[in-house]
Amino acid sequence: MPWDFRRELAAWGPASPRPAVRGLAAARAYCAHVTRRHYENFTVASLVLPRRLLPHFQAIYAYCRWSDDLADETGGGAAALPLLDWWRGELLRCYDGQPRHPVLIALAATIRQFAIPPEPFLNLLVAFTQDQHIRHYDRFEDLLGYCRNSANPVGHLVLYLFECFDACRAALADDICTGLQLANFWQDVARDWAIGRVYLPGEDRRRFGYTDADLAAQRFTPAFRELLRFEVERTRPFFDRGAALVPLLPREAQVEVTLFVQGGRATLQAIERCDYNVWAQRPVVSKFRKARLLAAALAGRWLA
Repeated sequence: MPWDFRRELAAWGPASPRPAVRGLAAARAYCAHVTRRHYENFTVASLVLPRRLLPHFQAIYAYCRWSDDLADETGGGAAALPLLDWWRGELLRCYDGQPRHPVLIALAATIRQFAIPPEPFLNLLVAFTQDQHIRHYDRFEDLLGYCRNSANPVGHLVLYLFECFDACRAALADDICTGLQLANFWQDVARDWAIGRVYLPGEDRRRFGYTDADLAAQRFTPAFRELLRFEVERTRPFFDRGAALVPLLPREAQVEVTLFVQGGRATLQAIERCDYNVWAQRPVVSKFRKARLLAAALAGRWLA
């Protein structure tokens, strides 16, 4: 059955009767259900995750999925903000109370086992709240500030699950996660425009002569091609720097993080292959290409 967030919100949101979830196993089963409904969005790295970590990754994924849907699938703005506040309160119950939502019951167990502080989860909510207020970014630096909340916490959570979080690794993970977020922005210019969001920095659009009228008309022009080429090229160094994280990780984490890096690079290549015309089609990494990336990452671990 396809994911219907309105149905989920009616069943588990603040206005629901909150039917009892019988124990951690049922809560984790719900998180697995959320993950399966979004299989295409759940990285191929899940195929090679240590089985012991899979329920923890699913709990974190379900938390991110619910956060995202509360921000984007409830009408946004005035409708989304109180729901995000409710969700923040439910999250804090993982630390100083008894969570009631199945996602957070599962997440609380993960938080306890891996001693995860609240900041990564709260920072994600800062980004989702920011989306309700800010829909255009004028400076690239402002966009990087958004990525610090919208993307980088995910890398920190991965490090906590592999029990190797420290400042050095976190900084390298930030490069990977920011690169992935930027690549997604350039890939999804048309999708974001359709929901009223523009992540192409205004200063860059002006530099290349891509006007607001061009943007509103979704015109693919020589100026747009050069603009997107510039954004793609400035994103590559994030992956180049972040790749230094791989040898600093436990061996069981190296395939997953290698896939993040190579997947981000592959997204940039897909944008290049369509000649930067992301208005005409959304560039994607094919399943065959994903399989090759997975095989290469596994081969690298075996050779190591």
